[in-house]
Amino acid sequence: MLSVSNLSLQFGKRILFDDVNVRFTKGNCYGIIGANGSGKSTFLKIIAGDKTPTTGNVHLETGKRMSVLKQEHSAFDEYQVLETVIIGNKKLYNLKNELDTIYAKPDFNEEDGIKAANLGLLFEEMGGWNAESNAASLLSSLGIKDDMHYTLMGDIDGKSKVRVLLAQALFGNPDVLIMDEPTNDLDFETIAWLENFIANYDNTVIVVSHDRHFLDSVCTHISDIDFGKINHFSGNYTFWYESSQLAARQRAQQNKKSDEKRKELEEFIRRFSANVAKSKQATSRKKMLEKLNIDEIKPSSRRYPALIFDREREAGDQILNIENLSKSIDGELMFSNVNFNLKKDDKVALISKNSRAVTAFYEILNNLQKADSGNVQWGITTSQSYLPLDNAPFFNNNLSLVDWLRQWATTEEEREEVYLRGFLGKMLFSGEEALKQSNVLSGGEKVRCMISRMMMTKANVLLLDEPTNHLDLESIQAFNNSLANFKGTVIFTTHDHEFAQTVANRVIELTPKGIIDRYMSFDEYLDDKKIKELRAEMYS
Repeated sequence: MLSVSNLSLQFGKRILFDDVNVRFTKGNCYGIIGANGSGKSTFLKIIAGDKTPTTGNVHLETGKRMSVLKQEHSAFDEYQVLETVIIGNKKLYNLKNELDTIYAKPDFNEEDGIKAANLGLLFEEMGGWNAESNAASLLSSLGIKDDMHYTLMGDIDGKSKVRVLLAQALFGNPDVLIMDEPTNDLDFETIAWLENFIANYDNTVIVVSHDRHFLDSVCTHISDIDFGKINHFSGNYTFWYESSQLAARQRAQQNKKSDEKRKELEEFIRRFSANVAKSKQATSRKKMLEKLNIDEIKPSSRRYPALIFDREREAGDQILNIENLSKSIDGELMFSNVNFNLKKDDKVALISKNSRAVTAFYEILNNLQKADSGNVQWGITTSQSYLPLDNAPFFNNNLSLVDWLRQWATTEEEREEVYLRGFLGKMLFSGEEALKQSNVLSGGEKVRCMISRMMMTKANVLLLDEPTNHLDLESIQAFNNSLANFKGTVIFTTHDHEFAQTVANRVIELTPKGIIDRYMSFDEYLDDKKIKELRAEMYS
């Protein structure tokens, strides 16, 4: 279907890809993974024809069509929503415009009629007469209502625009579908729809995503970018991650016999296959697990941060009490009638359809904003550490990372460079990296610094507003594991489904009419029919 041959890409002395040879075949979904800077998005641009490699070529089977979901959200601002979707099939769209131009001619003649008739037959073969209804149906399934279909793209909000561009990529059943971070800015319901769509898609899908639940739900293969090469591994992300961890442990076990290691790997495959077969995301695609080859299992060269959240002291029974809290911003009601009591072992997934409501709530808890009404009372034995959505104000200086972290030291021991380097080192800022200036960091590096700061405070309550933003898969996985093992209390908001499902034991949803508060897993909350009805009522 799609092949990449002898591909290399070099920027100056830096080699991003070196003699890459891979094939992407029909019926499979390939999740492209790699550390930040490894070239995931660049590789997608190369196979989409938007970037020229130094050497090598990309070949798409003759007669096949490729569709790409890109990150440039303003590219179609001058087009109507429905038209933007149809543009996803450029050949069909151009043919439609050619027909419209012919029929609009004031001096329409017999020759024009013959040409229009021939083009009309081709248009019909391509399903052109159903294009608008098919596009409208696709938009509706993604939550774009009929009254928006003839609105200019530039006049709709960002989240709606993402859905329209997603519809554009999916339109017309492309033979190869390329998606760069398709779940960005989508709510959980829309992501679930997309997961189901792709898991049952018959053609080739190539996707870059930091959403592990999404990768697990749709991928038949993981394509790992490492040391300038790309290798396919059968299975989804969790299988790749757990198997590579197992292989790394086995490599460290020098005294273990090879036949014992092989038996351990075989048992791992059997156990994993059984778990996937029972999962609610199981589809016909998961049959590929029956063909897993233990020879494919290899240790990864990935470096994972060492996130360890210790507590200075254990909190008492009273953690947080909130009474009748409400907040409006610019005349819009964010939430009202918020009443709940936080317990010592609670790990709360805090959600809302309005992201501004969530951020306002965190800022009220941290005395950075005032509520319109209500009271917030923290227990006297609690200490809080907050990871805000916007961390830019923390980096308005040119301090080295060691000196940056020293700002939150409270004892002489904590001010020592060796002590500070220890926390930075856990987040992969080792050696000279610890001396980088704080105002030149990437988004992911800033979040890792903020996590170092949180670990150093040793708080017993963690407040996290979208903690996985800007992090790579390795950091997200390490963060996830650390919070799941944390003995304190956590309130967090995330668009990472796996993060929410594996950490939270309670879900609280902020709405304009009050809260929905349930002790249950995140999946149970999303699947509960009564809660779905209640959510619809609370936002109406």
